[in-house]
Amino acid sequence: MSSRSRTLIALIAGAIFGFCGALASGALAERQAEPSHAAAAGTLPWEEASLFAEVYERIKRDYVEDVDDHVLMERAVRGMVAALDPHSAYLDSEEFEEIRLSTMGSYTGVGIEVVPDDGAVKVLRPIAGSPAQRAGLQRGDEIVKIDGVDIGADLAGATARMRGAPGSSVQLSIRRKGSAALLEFALRRTQVEVSSVTAQTLEPGYGYLHIASFTETTADDVSHALLRLQRDNNHDLKGLILDLRDNPGGVLEAGVAVADDFLDEGVIVSADGRTPEARFRMDATHHGDLLHGAPLVVLVDGGTASASEIVAGALKDHGRALLIGRKTYGKGSVQTVMPLAHGGALKLTTSRYFTPSGASIQGIGIVPDILENGPAELADPDSGEVKAPLALRDPDVHAGLASLKSRAVVAARSGPDGLSARALVP
Repeated sequence: MSSRSRTLIALIAGAIFGFCGALASGALAERQAEPSHAAAAGTLPWEEASLFAEVYERIKRDYVEDVDDHVLMERAVRGMVAALDPHSAYLDSEEFEEIRLSTMGSYTGVGIEVVPDDGAVKVLRPIAGSPAQRAGLQRGDEIVKIDGVDIGADLAGATARMRGAPGSSVQLSIRRKGSAALLEFALRRTQVEVSSVTAQTLEPGYGYLHIASFTETTADDVSHALLRLQRDNNHDLKGLILDLRDNPGGVLEAGVAVADDFLDEGVIVSADGRTPEARFRMDATHHGDLLHGAPLVVLVDGGTASASEIVAGALKDHGRALLIGRKTYGKGSVQTVMPLAHGGALKLTTSRYFTPSGASIQGIGIVPDILENGPAELADPDSGEVKAPLALRDPDVHAGLASLKSRAVVAARSGPDGLSARALVP
């Protein structure tokens, strides 16, 4: 082995040891792991370091193009973490900031929720009152270019380019179904307040609550929305539809708090992992069911994942709600975001969680009580356009409302014997 190779191996081994040490110290700060365990986790067999160094040297010497050392090491770290599972990831400083902002409920931008779809970045919905909604962007619009730069499937890049200083402008080139030419939108960035919760009365006595994701403000937003619904219905809310379709999850504690709003007692979620902090159980806090036992329907589909599955699973297992829709995604794991010394972070799967019945939904999902056929036909409850009532535009909402009304009638007839809501489920 040449002296250059030995030096390279030493340097890379040192870098790897340093990385492991930094990770272990970060874990110590967050989880208070035992020092002996941290030391063991930081060791790396010399043979593995030698293999890494050999591959590294071959790439540097023989690859068709020269690759910067920093870029090569970052990609190696990304690959190592990404190979663990689909939900663990290495985050550079910009990606870390994006995750932080996405959970806060407020950011500077144009007010669009975007998703990856069929190799493109598409609009999930423009946020009510945002520059995007005022300009006329619509659900399903494909973002082709931002300020003349092709976006392709780069979701993170698209999000970063739409963020910026308040008052600054950004140009979006949009492909819309039915339009032959690209549509151009010049938007001015502003402070966007994101409420993940929308609510409306479907019929007198019957409310609808939609949660798009779980952020730090979701639990408070749900409480306020429920108070408004009860006020608008003369404090006689006979039933509620909780819509968790296309909800990818978010902050675990927010999901637990929302489930707690509809439960009097019992386990909401438990989790198991390798460290003491990864093993936990969260219970209802006994502050009482905010609906006072009124019938509850939860709408779910294949986009219902993570924290939203925690809510659906808890309400289903406790017999508190009837689930209508399609089987949920099946993400039964918890990710912890661990800041790293250089400004980035590690998003690492640290626990697997279980519903109150002790079931793991990882890769399985939750099968609703009433299973609908075909893809969901979601209507936009936030649309400012004058349209037919939501219960007529959205088949799942229509089914949920019919179920609520029939259960309310049966409950009223049951009298003092008061069968439980679960007993009334068809």
